[in-house]
Amino acid sequence: MFETFDQTNFHQLCDLAGSRDADLQSILDKYGYPPFWSRPNTFESLVHIILEQQVSLASALATLNKLKEKIGEVTPARLLLLTDQELRDCYFSRQKTVYVRHLAESLVSGTLSLSEMETMDDLAIRNQLKTIKGIGDWTVDIYLIFMLHHTDVFPIGDLAAVNSLKKIKGLISSVSKEEVLAVADQFKPYRTIATMLLWHVYLEERKKK
Repeated sequence: MFETFDQTNFHQLCDLAGSRDADLQSILDKYGYPPFWSRPNTFESLVHIILEQQVSLASALATLNKLKEKIGEVTPARLLLLTDQELRDCYFSRQKTVYVRHLAESLVSGTLSLSEMETMDDLAIRNQLKTIKGIGDWTVDIYLIFMLHHTDVFPIGDLAAVNSLKKIKGLISSVSKEEVLAVADQFKPYRTIATMLLWHVYLEERKKK
């Protein structure tokens, strides 16, 4: 069975993760608690994650805001009324136009239900979401972390989390994906909480630069 967290127990879980790993504790000691990163479990949030694939967060947000300017509330039905050209005018690439259309069609047809995901385990969610064009493991991981708040997810495809882990654990930069996952496994069953601490130190240290 999967565990979830919310704002009421987030700091408690950060403390627990810190008590089990000295490097995570040192992040807490130096920078305090990470923000409680969260997004509602909606079509708009999932579109936002798709837009964040392989581009800067600022660029993804600009595209999402342009879409909201165009259609108001971002719903599957409203998005499907737009032509490809209208989506391109909102800064969508050709690929991402295909991805969000497929997602919208799946939700409208009922082959996918975001509310049903709230009671499903990680693997079932992963298998279902990955049937949508353009949704791979990284997108699923971010969905599980930000929208469903499952406590034990490590996004191996996330460069910031991986680089931060390599740094705090003193791993060589060429370390294999399997070795990174093995190190992240030490944080079970709170890999999500550890990830948020890793993002936190990554962002705080970038601010200093």
